Amino acid sequence: MRSGVSLSERSFTLVLWLVALAFAGFLIGLGSLVVGDLPQVEHRYTLKQFLDPAQADATATALKQVRRDRSDKRRQTDQVELALDAARSASAAARETFANWLKTRDATQRVDQDPELVARTRQLDALKAAERRVEEQLETLAQEDLGLAQKESALTAAEGEQRAGAEQQLLAAERGQDLRVFGYRLAVTLPPLILAGWLLLKRRTPRNWPFVWGFALAAAFAFFVELVPYLPSYGGYVHYGVGVVVTLVAGRVAINALQAYRDRQQAAEARPDQERRTEIATDQALLRLAKKVCPGCERPVDLASPDANFCPHCGIGLFERCPACDHRKSTFERFCSTCGSRAREPAPSQA
Repeated sequence: MRSGVSLSERSFTLVLWLVALAFAGFLIGLGSLVVGDLPQVEHRYTLKQFLDPAQADATATALKQVRRDRSDKRRQTDQVELALDAARSASAAARETFANWLKTRDATQRVDQDPELVARTRQLDALKAAERRVEEQLETLAQEDLGLAQKESALTAAEGEQRAGAEQQLLAAERGQDLRVFGYRLAVTLPPLILAGWLLLKRRTPRNWPFVWGFALAAAFAFFVELVPYLPSYGGYVHYGVGVVVTLVAGRVAINALQAYRDRQQAAEARPDQERRTEIATDQALLRLAKKVCPGCERPVDLASPDANFCPHCGIGLFERCPACDHRKSTFERFCSTCGSRAREPAPSQA
């Protein structure tokens, strides 16, 4: 039966755990920098890389020219509209003057004013014709701008199709790049995780155990925290698929561990009482007794009864009488708490 841990040893253990956590923290920081900088091993793709240079330049040049022509047409249209407003104003003023002159002529009934009537009518016709010519110019400009607008729309659609195709290629390239970078990250984080698992299984309690645990914590953090967010999703299929696989593996491990525990308990219950007690640490046994469970099989026991000296489930001895003072004490205590006498040493097991 192993002795309890002293206060000084607990203090040293606490300090060593702080060393392990500090070591893990520095390793985590270093690993975060490495994992974060891994995308820099490849160049970043741009949309321009997947556009046909000749076709894209031709479309862009033509579109720029069309937009320039439309801008020129708008300026011309603005000028013609100003000219049309002026022509309409002149025509309206002339019609008003002609109307007033007609009223005066009708009032005087002077025949000698007929030639002037013809001249004024011709002047009105000339102004109306000038107005019509400006309107025709405006209509022509509108037709030309409509043609340019249709051409611009076609060029814009062609440019959009070119960019859409390039964007699809860009997305495919970026997905491939993300997979490669994820492979780099996996190659960096998986081997330390495997090594950490081996160290925990085979080298968990050497003198340098704080560094083993610190390395294990850093490796687990790098894999499950630094790597998992970069796991490709593909619409959630990968995440859920990985979740199913991890659940199956974890569940299988838990089932095997439970079965192994039951087998160990059955095998332990078949061994002699004293031999079983030597495999349980004093602190662990006393802690379980404080919780009113058997230190051997961890089933509930009635410790209040003065006759409950053995576990009714596995038969391990829980209490005994001190050979010096006959005080009832736990079988896991090395010394009697009443007289300080050493407990009976367990008899050596027979080979």
